[in-house]
Amino acid sequence: MMEGNFIENVNVTNVASNKSVSTNQEGTFTIPVNIGDALVFSAVNLETKRKVIAAEDLTEAFVIVKMSASIIPLKEVKVNDNSSITAENLGVIPKGQKKYTPAERRVHEATTGGGLVPLNPILNAISGRTTMLKKEVVAEKKERLLLRLDGWFEEKFYTNSLKIPQEYIKGFHYFLIEDNDFVRALKAKNKTLTKFLMSKLALSYKETISIP
Repeated sequence: MMEGNFIENVNVTNVASNKSVSTNQEGTFTIPVNIGDALVFSAVNLETKRKVIAAEDLTEAFVIVKMSASIIPLKEVKVNDNSSITAENLGVIPKGQKKYTPAERRVHEATTGGGLVPLNPILNAISGRTTMLKKEVVAEKKERLLLRLDGWFEEKFYTNSLKIPQEYIKGFHYFLIEDNDFVRALKAKNKTLTKFLMSKLALSYKETISIP
């Protein structure tokens, strides 16, 4: 008798007599054996099992044999970086559907109800949750701008050209992304314009932190 999830059509062979049978849907089988005979259990999805018949096995009404699922290792897996395959092309989402960042998605669900609970927009407005989520969107956008700016210019540009101490560079980045003109230049990847605007904004920043 077999025990487990893959119990049907397991091949059972008595090596001594060379006789074979297959297990049924219940995992049971019958095969003539003698003490010392070796039974081999095999299946495509299972590890091959070998059992030698002992004297006590012949006194039992049935013998339970446990087998393990086989694991087939893959030699190599290649991920095809095919940019033409998208969720839209596969029909997962409609073409042209707006793509939301995590924070934007939470705002959308809070203000529209997500199509599930119409009262959500009202409840969220009363609780102030919508306002909080909108602030998360703003913070998320600023974080992306900071990541884009980080490493774009060498440190000596700030310290030598703009005369901003090294410990104030990160604060200057936060100061920069509050300026709309600078943000537009940064998004456009216009390095010449960003440098020009940074020179002007550096003067205001140094006044703010009292650096001559």
